[in-house]
Amino acid sequence: MKPQVRNRQNFKFIFPIQTRWSDNDMYGHVNNIIYYSYFDTAANALLIHKAGFSLQHSPIIGLVVNSSCNFMQELSYPEIIEVGVSIAKIGNSSLSYDLAIFKQGQDNASAQGHFVHVFVDRKTRKSTPIPTEMRDALQQFLTLNSDEFT
Repeated sequence: MKPQVRNRQNFKFIFPIQTRWSDNDMYGHVNNIIYYSYFDTAANALLIHKAGFSLQHSPIIGLVVNSSCNFMQELSYPEIIEVGVSIAKIGNSSLSYDLAIFKQGQDNASAQGHFVHVFVDRKTRKSTPIPTEMRDALQQFLTLNSDEFT
């Protein structure tokens, strides 16, 4: 069953990314595994730019425990893409993201997916609650009806 194609207006955080020469595979389009890199980059950009997360110094880190991607339209180098990020769910120690990749100037997603971070203590790797400050900062990116995209 084909998922409903997401629209740019469904996302409050949009992060631009320049595709790279090395992103293309031998068929001349961005290889499927690179889409996950774009998702990871955009989700972390949201945490850094909007929630004050420090990749190097935070006592907690987010580990990816689940991800998926549906491909609708090819991407290739050279293109500037824009990754839309919204939060589908804020759990005690996890964030579930809805993500979509848009070609610059297009409203419909070229690819869309799901991504889950579980936050753990940097040293012990034990699950830890999301700090209140981070939780509060991310509330504005919470999408109440994210089920409509699955």
